[in-house]
Amino acid sequence: MSMQQPQSQKHEDPDFETRVRDSFARQPMMQTLGAKLAAVRKGEVEVELPFRADLTQQHGFLHAAAVTAIADNACGYAALTMMEKDADVLSVEFKVNLLAPAVGERFIAVGKVLRAGKTLSVCSGEVYALQGTSRKLIGAMQATMISSRPRESAVR
Repeated sequence: MSMQQPQSQKHEDPDFETRVRDSFARQPMMQTLGAKLAAVRKGEVEVELPFRADLTQQHGFLHAAAVTAIADNACGYAALTMMEKDADVLSVEFKVNLLAPAVGERFIAVGKVLRAGKTLSVCSGEVYALQGTSRKLIGAMQATMISSRPRESAVR
């Protein structure tokens, strides 16, 4: 199986990394979770989340909502790296498979663009639990993102 580079748009943004980082910094949800951007590359973004006991479910595993949130952000921002410079990104749909309990010191979500279209981008996401030197795949996402134009904030 060969790995293809994501398809590129005609009107690429050479300053995509700054745009992604600025947008991520404006998300109160990611701040609440304590998530950080670990890497931003054309067509690929990594979001890191340290373990926190207040983000667990009843068995002490990181909650599926936190796993899903970082995967969604990694996919969305990977898509944004491929969009025109005046575009913004929104999730249209996604599916998550939780493959193993989320146990680790920290978690990394890696979002990759599979196909970037003018309006819709299809992405894959993988979430890994890191414990010491071990790295275990705990979640997989397939997502569709839409390119939108910035609009007035919903926050009043």
